[in-house]
Amino acid sequence: MEEQAGFDWEDRYLLGYAAMDDTHREFVELVNALLTVADDALPDALEAFAAHAEAHFAQENGWMEAEDFPARDCHIDEHGKVLASVNEVRELVAAGEREIVRELAVALKDWFPSHADYMDSALSTWMVKRAHAGKPLIFRRDGGKAKE
Repeated sequence: MEEQAGFDWEDRYLLGYAAMDDTHREFVELVNALLTVADDALPDALEAFAAHAEAHFAQENGWMEAEDFPARDCHIDEHGKVLASVNEVRELVAAGEREIVRELAVALKDWFPSHADYMDSALSTWMVKRAHAGKPLIFRRDGGKAKE
């Protein structure tokens, strides 16, 4: 197998709503695990990611419903499609296909930045505006790339 680059957190993913930012950090960490763990650890890494994704999307979906977020239908639908893909991969892994997990991880790594930039940033702004009557305040380091 060709070595897959990991997925590192970057401050450019910060959206200014702390609960969402914390969840997104965990998302990135778990996708990174899917990309970098040993092959024999893939099923466990997938289960950890699936549990996170279910809770993550339920949390955001709940916020959208509770706060009457205007673009919630499209956003919730996108979450549902990601979960459907995760569940398909879980079935394939149960049937012995492990490499598909890496393909899912690459797709998630490619999907997340634009989802966060467009859909989640709008939700973050909505949530902050509803809670504080203002816009999110975001502090990023060095153009958004986190330093170790």
